[in-house]
Amino acid sequence: MSDSLKLVCHECGGTNRVPIAKLGAVPKCGTCGAKLADGKVRDIDFRTMEKSARTDDLPLLVDFWAAWCGPCRMMAPQIAQAAQALAPNARLVKVDTQANPDATVRFNIRGIPMLILFQGGREVARLTGARPAADIEAFVRRNAKLPA
Repeated sequence: MSDSLKLVCHECGGTNRVPIAKLGAVPKCGTCGAKLADGKVRDIDFRTMEKSARTDDLPLLVDFWAAWCGPCRMMAPQIAQAAQALAPNARLVKVDTQANPDATVRFNIRGIPMLILFQGGREVARLTGARPAADIEAFVRRNAKLPA
């Protein structure tokens, strides 16, 4: 791995190069100023998610969910807690499958909530169903190569 990482801004979609040494200092997007790895879960569209999954050097965990799904809503605080625990070494985002139906087709999602972990431009692992934060965090740590 080089001395810097590529991260897509989940606000504007711009690609940023971030020095690894500055990752813990909550780097900001050079275009819009949004925080790039602050441990917060972002609700993003399918196009931005695909770009981030393809480009990011950090692991990206995507929660595919829908507002009408009770287990998805119950899992939201667990996802937020896991995001805090994994920051700044992994990023977590949410994609609403009702607003982005192409996501369900593209990734063959048959049930939600569905967590898909991406790294190095490809899908690494999947986890289905509502899970506590500790399970989500363990899933990422077990399946991703986190920066040292």
